Amino acid sequence: MIRKKGSSERVIDLTGANGNAYYLIALASRTAKEINVDGDAIIQDMTSGDYENLIQVFDREFGNYFVLER
Repeated sequence: MIRKKGSSERVIDLTGANGNAYYLIALASRTAKEINVDGDAIIQDMTSGDYENLIQVFDREFGNYFVLER
């Protein structure tokens, strides 16, 4: 992904403390409220599979706001 210098996107290191599933679920919930989307449906989708599914759904729904790094 190419992004503009000084963009408002936040980087989340999935190998660090912020990469755990609980943090990502809480962040998804807060972000959904901020942008006025159905967070419950997103979280249900995030938790319907394994960790890889969780990060794929998070990226699909919030990829415009966050950059995930492995």
